[in-house]
Amino acid sequence: MTENILYAQSGGVTSVINATACGVIKTARTSKRFKKVFAAKNGILGVLNEEIIDTTRESSRIIDSLIHTPGGAFGSCRYKLRSIDDDISEYVRLVDVFKAHKIKYFLYNGGGDSQDTANKVGHLSSKLGYSISCIGIPKTIDNDLPITDSSPGFGSVAKYVATSTLEASLDVKSMAESSTKVFLFEVMGRNAGWIAASSGLIKSKSMSAPHVILFPEIQFDENKFIKKVKEAVIKSGYCVVVASEGIKRKDGSFVSDAGSIDAFGHSQMGGVSPFLADLVKRKLKFKCHWAVADYLQRSARHLASSTDVKQAYALGEAAVRFAEDGQNMVMPVIRRIPGKKYRWKIESAKLSRVANVERKLPRSYITQNGFGITKKAKEYLLPLIQGEEYPPYAAGLPSYSYPKNELVTKKLPAFPG
Repeated sequence: MTENILYAQSGGVTSVINATACGVIKTARTSKRFKKVFAAKNGILGVLNEEIIDTTRESSRIIDSLIHTPGGAFGSCRYKLRSIDDDISEYVRLVDVFKAHKIKYFLYNGGGDSQDTANKVGHLSSKLGYSISCIGIPKTIDNDLPITDSSPGFGSVAKYVATSTLEASLDVKSMAESSTKVFLFEVMGRNAGWIAASSGLIKSKSMSAPHVILFPEIQFDENKFIKKVKEAVIKSGYCVVVASEGIKRKDGSFVSDAGSIDAFGHSQMGGVSPFLADLVKRKLKFKCHWAVADYLQRSARHLASSTDVKQAYALGEAAVRFAEDGQNMVMPVIRRIPGKKYRWKIESAKLSRVANVERKLPRSYITQNGFGITKKAKEYLLPLIQGEEYPPYAAGLPSYSYPKNELVTKKLPAFPG
């Protein structure tokens, strides 16, 4: 037991990413393979800056509490490594840090861009001759990672969005006669409409909302949208619209493009709901209210899906097992087992098949008119929001505990990059 394992979180955090961290740390602590379990402060940036957290200084109680704590316990980042051919200095630095702290196993917990980073780090063995076992761990509320049936974080967001849509719809319905007739709810989803689709789970014989769902996969047509809103108000007395932030115009541009990009090179969304509300007011003269779920949807641990929490933990556990086996450049994935009852298992996928690949909402999951979800979509989505995993409460509020995150002593000069 002379070699150490390093875990890091990357990209937008979720309400269950710390459940994965819990699975990683608890499993690694019981392994005979690893001497210490480290965590990087703020993802890959923490590795480059040699900001390494010694999780052995954290009590079992604190590590156990991670399973119900939202946010990123060790800090996250949006940072994309350049290719080794473009900038070898970052990779030399990674090797220096790994050598200094006897790290032979690296687990990177994130979405598609993060899996690209994990894949690049995994090539250190062949490119720079440093033996490393690099395992990617899936995480994204967007549910857009390929190969895996679902991604940790999505099930809980889907539960939150469906619940919020239901409750807001009942509010608007009760006030529509003399007040607000249209409610617009903006949710995340730059290129994939999985989150927006989850709002459709509430639609039934007794609940007509949501009347309109706007997906990135369906071209936004202003005239068709206005016509649909008007029809809903005439028929139901009110209209609830759930819009993905990433809806696009005919020319492919984002309706809510703010004109800037993030660290991964993605367009920053500027808010589609106020645009839609203004459109409805101008065209139909209906009173509107709008809301943006934003960070609320991905941080709502109090409404997490039990399925999601269990899968997040299990994938962290599996990642450690893969590292024990000496696997490299792979990611544990969820496989749905065919049958009437929802069952799942964990398998392995190559990072090269995951990195930078987006899985969009299938057209078969969207109704013919482009404004709702099909029975097939409901059959996929419903199992992912099942069960409640409430955090402990104190004085009427959720009780969350975070680790101290004590850094180990640095052994190298500061990285100038």
